[in-house]
Amino acid sequence: MKIIRQHLLLILIAALCCGCGGSSDDGGGTKKKGLIGYSAMSLTNPFFKIIADSITEEARLNGFDVAVNDANSDGKLQAEHIDSYIVQGAQAIILNPCDRLSVGPAIQKANKAGIPVFTCDLQCVADGVKITGHIGTDNFQGGQLAGKAMIELLGETGGKVLVLHFKQANSCVLRVDGFMKEINAHNEGRTEGRIEIAAELDGGGAKDQGFKSASAALQAHPDLAAIFAINDPSALGAYTALEQAKKVGQVKIIGFDGELAGKQAIKDGKFFADPIQFPVKMGKTSVQNIIKYLNGEEFEEKVLIPTYLYRKADADKDPELK
Repeated sequence: MKIIRQHLLLILIAALCCGCGGSSDDGGGTKKKGLIGYSAMSLTNPFFKIIADSITEEARLNGFDVAVNDANSDGKLQAEHIDSYIVQGAQAIILNPCDRLSVGPAIQKANKAGIPVFTCDLQCVADGVKITGHIGTDNFQGGQLAGKAMIELLGETGGKVLVLHFKQANSCVLRVDGFMKEINAHNEGRTEGRIEIAAELDGGGAKDQGFKSASAALQAHPDLAAIFAINDPSALGAYTALEQAKKVGQVKIIGFDGELAGKQAIKDGKFFADPIQFPVKMGKTSVQNIIKYLNGEEFEEKVLIPTYLYRKADADKDPELK
């Protein structure tokens, strides 16, 4: 019995030792370097799913475990994710903030715990927080491309435009700011051919809310000429509203993102154009910057990737599309 008790004690000690420290063995002899936590704004949005997959692939290739969680556009749930990563002793945290301001206190907790926080695509602009690195789209530039496309689309006739916004996201604020800069420049000094913002409504960044808001705008403004939606899901919702209102030929749509469904909509003639983003690059570069940070290497703390205006000519030769 004494020998058995000694043997059990040795097993217990070995188990405890394996649970200590920042590295573990994956069973194949590879030392794990710790955990990277990623709280996505919404994994029902294909754009964030691509980012999640890219983060996971790049992190695992470099020996990290990854915890991916869907905040479902709920700031409180995202704060709980951050708390969980802190408890788990994550090496780093990546976020698409659900709200550019209210996420601040949760990030401050990670700051106090000494865990670096990186943002991807969506930025945090809350006071008193430390964001170690950010990679995203040059959203202002993308908004400008959308504005130029709208001017091209409406031509010298001009017309009324609905903007489907999502003000909780700093990226979307920048998109609309860039869009409005071009529209205001176009309107300056004009008495004819002006582009009028008939309404600016919350599209929720989602198909269902985009549908609801577009439906309401079509009733209030039956002479609407076009819609600018801050992402493809809300743009797709708006298109469904046009179908139901039988105004597909009257009202044109410009989206934003360039996710597969958005590109297909451009090929099918449902959207006029999209400033497109590069989510794979965002996810992989986020992980690469974390590795550089942990290794004490220099890296570019803020990277903004320019968008490209994707049109039907691009869609017609895109091998990913039907």
